[in-house]
Amino acid sequence: MTESRRILLVVHPARPEVHDHALGVVKRLTAAGVAVAVISAEMRGTPLEGAPDLISADPDDPARGCELVCILGGDGSILRAAELSRGSGVPLLGVNFGHVGFLAEVERDDLDVTVERIVSRDYAVQERMTLEVVAVHEGRTVFQSWALNEVTVEKASRERMIELTVEIDGRPLSTWGCDGVVMATPTGSTAYAFSAGGPVVWPDVEAMLLVPISAHALFARPIVVGPESRLAVEVVPRTEGAGVVWCDGRRAIDLPPGARIQVHRSPDPVRLARFAGSPFTDRLVEKFDLSVHGWRGAARRASETSAETSTGSSSETG
Repeated sequence: MTESRRILLVVHPARPEVHDHALGVVKRLTAAGVAVAVISAEMRGTPLEGAPDLISADPDDPARGCELVCILGGDGSILRAAELSRGSGVPLLGVNFGHVGFLAEVERDDLDVTVERIVSRDYAVQERMTLEVVAVHEGRTVFQSWALNEVTVEKASRERMIELTVEIDGRPLSTWGCDGVVMATPTGSTAYAFSAGGPVVWPDVEAMLLVPISAHALFARPIVVGPESRLAVEVVPRTEGAGVVWCDGRRAIDLPPGARIQVHRSPDPVRLARFAGSPFTDRLVEKFDLSVHGWRGAARRASETSAETSTGSSSETG
């Protein structure tokens, strides 16, 4: 009996230039015996609506029965796909049609090769840490969610700061008047945490970051803690106005003064499909367009040294 194969295709619905590429992907995959499912409601008004080769995914569990989630879009679309596949264990493969596309594995120019590798299952799977977050107010849970990149507690009003007390492993660290605090994974270290002045952390490092945003304090530097640490942020009761907690910039709830936000490592990682690829250093250089002018590299230096030695020996012999 032939194995039935299926992938979930997630396409940015508001990017018309992506839709023609998506139709081509569907055609090539179905011709190779790989069924393609989409969330029908998200495809309304696009060329993918009603396409004959497509399967309508279960909106409540769209990744069920799929071997892979393929995303055509930017980092926002990949974060959306992570929501859709949460808890399924199905890996995500992003094709960048956005701007930076730090979570994407390949660029749009590599789409044909990407389809071939999906068909041949020629990819590895890498697990990325995620965070669990719970917000409590007056003994009642008011919000519960998760994040792949970061959890942020921010001021809700531009006119005033928010006052936050930060706690690590059950002990208070400091109280800051600030614009907010970012609690990030290594994956999120190149996102909001980076913009707030945090360090870049390699994906294979197990750690969590805590980065204050515009804090009015002498001790307000980014902090890196172990993966099993438990972070908490309390909105100081005398704070005027409310705050807001965000997860990956996608899921949020307003916070009253006195709310407590608890963050720890989640037992459910996000799985990313990766091609045998370049080191993370190369990804940083490419995505941030970093200058490496003047770099010679160990291999080149060794080659030049060998050539100089050979030339010197020839001269002495002559």
